[in-house]
Amino acid sequence: MKHMKDTDNQDLKQFHCSLLIKDMREKVQMLKNYGMSEMEIISCLFNDQSLPLLTISKNYRMFLGTNGVEVKMEPLVKAVYLLFLNHPEGILFKCLPDYREELAIIYAKLRPWGLSNRALRSIEDVTNPLLNSINEKCARIRKAFLDILDEHVAEQYYIQGERGEAKKISLPRDLVVWGVM
Repeated sequence: MKHMKDTDNQDLKQFHCSLLIKDMREKVQMLKNYGMSEMEIISCLFNDQSLPLLTISKNYRMFLGTNGVEVKMEPLVKAVYLLFLNHPEGILFKCLPDYREELAIIYAKLRPWGLSNRALRSIEDVTNPLLNSINEKCARIRKAFLDILDEHVAEQYYIQGERGEAKKISLPRDLVVWGVM
């Protein structure tokens, strides 16, 4: 008799789970209908407790969580990351030339010895939507976070977006701490 009761309990749990999943799918579809992307929905589902803080020090070193694991990137890649972090609304790749000056200012802060002609050329390349440089930088940013975090968490930290739409970092900006340490 006890075995039958356990089976009934398990069946009831499975039934309730299937109802909850059906309800969740409907609610996710409603959020999509209201214009939220899957990335934004996932970001909301991973509440603040699930996502580690991103701390950016005064000298622009980046650390994740209470353990302070450093996210390492070369200066131009980090400059691209910080540019996108400054624009939570996202940036269309075709509009990157409009951000060339802002990127140069950020890059100069990461290169205290100044911007050489080669560095300026790199900035031009990365802001030229006809070249692949921006995609290469985004791939390096993605790898830097995937090296440290689980994929579902990491995707909140790197730059992504649909083709032809603004690319952005989904991480809620209240999880970014600037200028400490």
